[in-house]
Amino acid sequence: MTLSLADMAVQVLTTSDGRAKTALSLKHAATWRSARSAGKSIEIGHATPPLHPARPNKPELLDPRDVPKRKPGSPQGRIALLHAVAHIELNAVDLHWDIIARFTDHPMPLGFYDDWVQSAMEESKHFNLICDCLERMHSHYGALPAHAGMWRAAEDTVGDLMGRLAVVPMVLEARGLDVTPGMIEIFRTAGADDVEEALEIIYSEEVHHVAYGSKWFHFLCGRDNSDPKPVFHELVKKYFKGALKPPFNEEKRAEAGLPPDFYWPLADEVSQKADST
Repeated sequence: MTLSLADMAVQVLTTSDGRAKTALSLKHAATWRSARSAGKSIEIGHATPPLHPARPNKPELLDPRDVPKRKPGSPQGRIALLHAVAHIELNAVDLHWDIIARFTDHPMPLGFYDDWVQSAMEESKHFNLICDCLERMHSHYGALPAHAGMWRAAEDTVGDLMGRLAVVPMVLEARGLDVTPGMIEIFRTAGADDVEEALEIIYSEEVHHVAYGSKWFHFLCGRDNSDPKPVFHELVKKYFKGALKPPFNEEKRAEAGLPPDFYWPLADEVSQKADST
């Protein structure tokens, strides 16, 4: 019997090992995409995703303040940087399957599911690419401690689809567009061609994920007859615990459907508060 898409998502979310999780993610994504290409239907279904996805015993998860600082000028610093990227990518796999399973009570077009299955597939590929790079550097995912706050955005927006879209793709993944060019340059300077190539792939495909968030956020605002910009500002202030800090990659953000008047006012507001203290 063919599983519903929501059941597929829960299977991924409840698989702990990173390589096994991404293998299952890629398998289910291929099943969905094959059915859609053939004009066949897979039921979206309903399921109860866990509040926290299954995780391997390692890495040890620390408070963000306790994660050792990375110095990417050294080989060990570059390993630590890649380890952090692998951790982000594994969380992204779960975030994309979670949005599929958690919000099935919201009537959405099939294209919504197409986009997040595509994103989950690409994040799975990204995790494996970075793990391959780590292993060529005689390390592995789990060898170093990692950030325990990565899943906080999912917990905070557990009952709010628009909040999830605003914070995860339109803030967190958009931040990836800002910082990845600098990471690419670090590994280019170090002569790590394989890492540079992997990061270039990630950089290119992350634009799509931010764009999917923007597209479906605007879709929901249109359905509610709401102005997207003030709604975005309100939701980011409500759910995002950090600060939007420049410099911003305005070109790639615009390519993903994020104009400057969405994020600069939030950064300016933080700056004004800092100046007044």
